[in-house]
Amino acid sequence: MFHDQKTATVSVGHRDPELDARLSRGLDEVNFPATGTTAADQGSLTVKVTDDAGELVGGLSGWTWGGLFGIEMLWVRAEDREEGWGSRLLLAAEEEARLRGCDRASVSSFTFQAPAFYRRHGYAETGRSLGIPGGAEDVHMYKTL
Repeated sequence: MFHDQKTATVSVGHRDPELDARLSRGLDEVNFPATGTTAADQGSLTVKVTDDAGELVGGLSGWTWGGLFGIEMLWVRAEDREEGWGSRLLLAAEEEARLRGCDRASVSSFTFQAPAFYRRHGYAETGRSLGIPGGAEDVHMYKTL
């Protein structure tokens, strides 16, 4: 059997926002029907704390989609890490997620970062990805809100 093979060009580069947007649209065309959700079911979520000088103390960024709250990043500057800001950021984000109709949350944290922090807040480990530089692992965690 003979098949015509299209000619194509493969290119490798750095961050490409246009490509990211197109890939996202393409995945949405698959993901929404497969999950029974729509674009209206997703959104971004951020929480931040600033000091009296307007400097960032810490923040959290994530997303909500079809009842799931996903945490992408949570960071607190070094000199403020023992003051409870991480917990306050997380609790504020979880509350906002609940207001948006989320009943569950997920996060991944490298073993040298904050898995113990998330465990203290009720997150349970669901799996790990190996091969993080330095011999670390990426710990995947889940919580019912």
